[in-house]
Amino acid sequence: MLCVIQRVSSSSVSVEGKLIGEIGEGLNILLGVKKGDTANDIKKLVNKIVNLRIFKDENNKMNLSLFDIEGEALIISQFTLAGNLKKGRRPSFEESESPEIAKNLYEEFITQMSDYGIKTQSGEFGAMMDVTIHNDGPVTFILDSKELS
Repeated sequence: MLCVIQRVSSSSVSVEGKLIGEIGEGLNILLGVKKGDTANDIKKLVNKIVNLRIFKDENNKMNLSLFDIEGEALIISQFTLAGNLKKGRRPSFEESESPEIAKNLYEEFITQMSDYGIKTQSGEFGAMMDVTIHNDGPVTFILDSKELS
């Protein structure tokens, strides 16, 4: 499972011109589900994300977590993260999980973020979405659940 997490001052998502999710200070999370990903991958990623110290303290140092700032999360399904660009000029999505399984894992990811007490909003799985990201910093990280212990 892959995530691009961005520290944001605000972020929102719209589908067909209708606002469906919006947050203030926190994290915009783009989530890609790969074949073989499980609930254990979600658990590892969510635990890592909510505890990452990537928000500024009073000394302008990255010492605070999403918990510490009482931040929010906007979670967007992003199957293209699992795309393979190694060969040719067109991405291969052979490593992307099937939509049925990916949707269940995406929804479980949202649930687990909420279970940590994080105010969580989301996009619409499988929809064409317009995402507005006001990246704070900019601060952006890529997480791969297979690289976490």
